[in-house]
Amino acid sequence: MYIVRGVFARVIMTDFSQAFGHAWSLLAGFDAGFYAIVGLSLRVSLTAVALAALIGLPLGAWVALARFPGRGGLVAAMNALMGLPPVVAGLAVYLLLSRAGPLGELGLLFTPTAMIIAQCVLVTPIIAALARQTIADLNEEYDEHLRSLNVSGHRLALTLLWEGRFSLTTSVLAGFGRASAEVGAVMIVGGNIAGVTRVMTTTIALETSRGDLPMALGLGVVLLIITLAVNAAAMSLKTLAGKGYA
Repeated sequence: MYIVRGVFARVIMTDFSQAFGHAWSLLAGFDAGFYAIVGLSLRVSLTAVALAALIGLPLGAWVALARFPGRGGLVAAMNALMGLPPVVAGLAVYLLLSRAGPLGELGLLFTPTAMIIAQCVLVTPIIAALARQTIADLNEEYDEHLRSLNVSGHRLALTLLWEGRFSLTTSVLAGFGRASAEVGAVMIVGGNIAGVTRVMTTTIALETSRGDLPMALGLGVVLLIITLAVNAAAMSLKTLAGKGYA
């Protein structure tokens, strides 16, 4: 029994060693197919986050500063949507873009554009909710000073957005972290088509199920590096904000 277990363990370790070796070859050898997947992933996620920031930052500032009936419900909805299940977002976008949907004539389903839309739907509530909290806190802190300078309306919103730029950038980075790690929504609307809509997360899921560990491990390493870089950037920005630069 112990001999069998020992042999089995050595076989597993050998397989993993070979897999890591092949994964390193993909990374260091600049494999065209490998880095095409990485490039598409970054293009989709960065575009989605940029669009989400353009929508979420002004929306968060408006909700933080405006006073209107139902504002409390809108704030609650924004906070709740931060935890929107990816498959639900993917299904909603799928229904919109399918042939029977209202946007079906655009032919966007199973394209990178559909994946960008799905990620934008997921990320916008995160950025908007975090921006609202940041702007609300800054408005409370500087309220008397801004009133004395007669700053109001869009000038007030722009001033607070600038004052909270480091914290707001951290919110955008949090959105990018969510987008880059997403698999469910992009799988539904993108279809995981080789050379067209196959990104890092969907490739990792597919290649792991196929038993192709080198590709999965290589992409996993790249995704981990991106995640660590985003977290490091977020921590640096928090440090700057804490020192009074924000």
